[in-house]
Amino acid sequence: MEIVEIVDKYGFTTVMVLGLGYYVYFVWQTITNKIDPAVDDMKKTIIRLTDALRLLDQDMIRLKEKVLTIDKLKDGEQKEAGRKTTAKRKE
Repeated sequence: MEIVEIVDKYGFTTVMVLGLGYYVYFVWQTITNKIDPAVDDMKKTIIRLTDALRLLDQDMIRLKEKVLTIDKLKDGEQKEAGRKTTAKRKE
């Protein structure tokens, strides 16, 4: 049967409702079978990336603290070396 014969026999409204029903079923199947699993995988990936970012942030904080400590130690050594040089000059 052609579409025209089906529309003539059952009416335009009935044929369109059936067509819309098929379309809704197709979209629902696509969402259920393809999109939802992909979204779940993306959520897992986002959680892993967020955890990795937090770890990197903690590493950066630790590294910054180490660099500041080294700078303080170098400044202290330079001041001490300057005091020794000044003390030797006074003698």
